[in-house]
Amino acid sequence: IRTVVDDRNEKIGRKIRDNELKRIPYLIIVGEKEAQDELVSVRRQGEGDKGTMTINEFATFITNEVREQLAAIYNSK
Repeated sequence: IRTVVDDRNEKIGRKIRDNELKRIPYLIIVGEKEAQDELVSVRRQGEGDKGTMTINEFATFITNEVREQLAAIYNSK
């Protein structure tokens, strides 16, 4: 899993729009509210907002996504 941090001095809405245009598969948003509540907000390209979750919940979520994608690749051969 490769990550990129957008630490530009822009508003979060602008960063979300800019990175959605880059067609990044998943965006993890940590604004002031998320940081205070120790949560991450997850967005998936083409599907939009997936809600907020803890870091451990996101780790489980993304691990399952990777497993499903790998299974689809190996099952198609």
